[in-house]
Amino acid sequence: MNESPAESSSRRDFLATAAAAALAGSALSACAAEGSKAVATHAGAPAHGGGLFRAPAIPKVRIGYVGAGLQGSGHIANLLKIPGCEIVAVCDIVPAKVERVQKEVEAAGFKQPKGFSKGPTDYERLCQEDLDLVYTATPWEFHVPVMLAAMKNGKHAATEVPMGYHTEDIWSLVETSEKLQKHCVMMENCCYGRTEMTILHMVRKGVFGELLHCEGGYLHDLRAIKFENANEGLWRRAHARQRNCNLYPTHGLGPVAQCMNINRGDRFDYLVSMSSKTRGLELYAKEHFPDSDPRRSEKFKLGDVNVSLIRTVNGCTIYLGHNCDSARPYSRINTVQGTKAIATGYPDRIYIEGVSPNDEWEPIEKYTAQWDHPLWKREEEKSKGAGHGGMDFLEDLRLIENLNKGEPLDQDVYDGAAWSVMGPLSERSVAENGRPQDVPDFTRGAWKTRPPLEILGV
Repeated sequence: MNESPAESSSRRDFLATAAAAALAGSALSACAAEGSKAVATHAGAPAHGGGLFRAPAIPKVRIGYVGAGLQGSGHIANLLKIPGCEIVAVCDIVPAKVERVQKEVEAAGFKQPKGFSKGPTDYERLCQEDLDLVYTATPWEFHVPVMLAAMKNGKHAATEVPMGYHTEDIWSLVETSEKLQKHCVMMENCCYGRTEMTILHMVRKGVFGELLHCEGGYLHDLRAIKFENANEGLWRRAHARQRNCNLYPTHGLGPVAQCMNINRGDRFDYLVSMSSKTRGLELYAKEHFPDSDPRRSEKFKLGDVNVSLIRTVNGCTIYLGHNCDSARPYSRINTVQGTKAIATGYPDRIYIEGVSPNDEWEPIEKYTAQWDHPLWKREEEKSKGAGHGGMDFLEDLRLIENLNKGEPLDQDVYDGAAWSVMGPLSERSVAENGRPQDVPDFTRGAWKTRPPLEILGV
């Protein structure tokens, strides 16, 4: 069901106001509260030991979904195909979106979910329903409040990326998850890309030797999307006006962090960050909009290119890039360098010492048959047609499978926290002329003994 002009205008006005309010104190005043201060104020042992948290098995996961926009609609379509779950409630500020999802759920053979669309905080009523999981794909400003409301009402919580963009907010999610013994997971779909999982499989089997360095990023020309008068254009551009940092760190960082066993034998130690000058969005507005369009007069803080460097406690390094306001093809970089091999993406290629032709790249597809991850081998057919090449379906499937079985999740609250905190830490580093920023140890020392991630035994 399409929005009426009145509904579209109302949604646009609300999201613009909400984004401005949420971001009002987030520039230099907010980044002044980030960094080393946050490390020092969260001492003590984690409530569940910082280990691999298991919650009781849930044979049928009752889901309340918050945010039925583009990404949320994709997840809802996936969940309707996955056994062991049911969408029993849905929330969005646009009633037509709620009604559409209700009809889709009924058409899939389930009972019509209860709808919630009475304003921007109606997710609080949803969280009081008889649910097991609250899953959100809202604008970034709402990720933290929705997940806190879910956990405080006895539900597990899952969110689209990023988990949060203030260090103290991220700490609040970690500590609430520990205190209330609830899963709080950031759904990083890029960890389920076929190439990323092939590389993870090869790393686990020793093909790369000892890892030394990785590179990841989010390099995606979003200028047209940011200036839309719909969808993400209603709120995402506000972040570029008020923040200068690595704005979207987790797509590139998550997969390589899993290869490096971050939070499971190693952890991020410190970060340095700097940004280029700002040109892309302002030039785009001048080139595409008439003089009368207010978008032509907007000013932006976000540098067109952000470069962040991370060092781990065990001496590995990571390059993390962000570039969404320049003319360029898409890339997440996805470089993994070990003592015996290197792989890199866009295009995907690999070099294995003693196996590949001397000093020559090979297409990584040459090794897919041998090293394809068991999850992809098992679910390739079911994932076809799902968002982002099937990775979205796999992340939703694994979430439900692990909740059904009472197993630890593939990504946990410590992963989401460590990957997301690069946003605020880079903001502080940029503001302080590249000064190093200590990365909080959200596990409070448990990273030393936590076992490596395993997905289907790999």
